Amino acid sequence: MNNKADLFPRFLAALIDSLIGWVFVVIPIVGAIVSVLYLLFKDALPYQVFKEDKWKNKSIGKEIMNIKIDYHQGEVVDMTVSAKRNIPLTIGSLITIIPLLGWVIGPIVGLIFAIIELVLIVTDSDSRRLGDRWGNTTVIADEVLEAEEIQS
Repeated sequence: MNNKADLFPRFLAALIDSLIGWVFVVIPIVGAIVSVLYLLFKDALPYQVFKEDKWKNKSIGKEIMNIKIDYHQGEVVDMTVSAKRNIPLTIGSLITIIPLLGWVIGPIVGLIFAIIELVLIVTDSDSRRLGDRWGNTTVIADEVLEAEEIQS
């Protein structure tokens, strides 16, 4: 049974992942590129690095908030799917790589996409944002962890 994730854990997971991504920005130019790459691939990267089931279809923020991505009924989210679903939330950061003009336009574009994504999460019956539609994914509560907590 797939339980869609509540808005608050999704928000906190996104905030945690954004903070991790923005840590790299302190390094001029290269940091912005590393930040964008992390934000694009965050949902596949931990599993690709550690190859442990606990990281399947999760970013660090999602792991902390006990949520995960449902992709084709349990298939592993790869780098392509992660990028598809995270482009809307990363496009502002991509634009900021352009010196001066990008530093002004990027945050505005990022804010517009963030608002669109939030409205879609709140109004869609499956809480699917634009990125979920592009990646053919849904964010759900992590039932495995919930079942373990109930048994404890």
